[in-house]
Amino acid sequence: MTDRGDSAGSRHGDRRIARLLAIMARLRDPEQGCPWDWAQTLESIVPHTLEEAYEVADAVARGDPEELRDELGDLLLQVVFLSRIAEEQGWFDFGDVVAAISDKLERRHPHVFAGARLDEAGRQAAWEADKVATRRARGQASDSVLDGVTLGLPALIRAVKLQRRAARVGFDWPGPEPVLEKIDEELAELRHEIDTGAPGARLQDELGDLLFAVANLARHLDIDPEAALRGTNDKFTRRFRAVERGCAERGRAPQDCSLEEMEALWKQAKAAEEEA
Repeated sequence: MTDRGDSAGSRHGDRRIARLLAIMARLRDPEQGCPWDWAQTLESIVPHTLEEAYEVADAVARGDPEELRDELGDLLLQVVFLSRIAEEQGWFDFGDVVAAISDKLERRHPHVFAGARLDEAGRQAAWEADKVATRRARGQASDSVLDGVTLGLPALIRAVKLQRRAARVGFDWPGPEPVLEKIDEELAELRHEIDTGAPGARLQDELGDLLFAVANLARHLDIDPEAALRGTNDKFTRRFRAVERGCAERGRAPQDCSLEEMEALWKQAKAAEEEA
């Protein structure tokens, strides 16, 4: 693409962004805007932002370009919405958000933008050094390698991030086999608590240990545990809907079928998927 084309595309993109920002400003107008949009706060928008991020992930998993485009737009709306509220409070605006991420990307890629010659380890070190410097500038850093692992992450994702940070200083299993042994150990401890009638708090603690160990196994196998569980959720959904259809073909609802009947339908659905 020529420079002229890039310039024209940039101007077109600028107009589209400007239109979106103007729409949001109008929606947030207390007199001429939308009452629902005006009533929103940073706190009330956050759950929508998280939901939209997951819907983007779902669109990627489905491989649907049109759905992905729409979901990315919904996610961008959340950024624009939050930025508009921040602007109204005199903190920053959308342009500041764009400038901040642009500055950050250039700082964290000195091998691209500053001509630095760095190998993979050097690039990772530069990235982490900038993150530490940013946290210290904000007074958020201590001396722990676990600094910066966000509390609000989904638990499985956060578990893997914590484990990766600890692994950087050598606190890690050498491979998947000892992790499998740890899973067996944690499962045995959970069984013991169940058999002895332990209170719910103890069961929750032991179940958490087991899930943490499973997340560790996923990391050692280079598998995203969230993606793995999403895949299993989808598989369960497909097969259970097949069970529901099978019950309906018999003129009954699932609750009117025996567990043995539903289990047989489940096995049929499983076998059909494996043969496909």
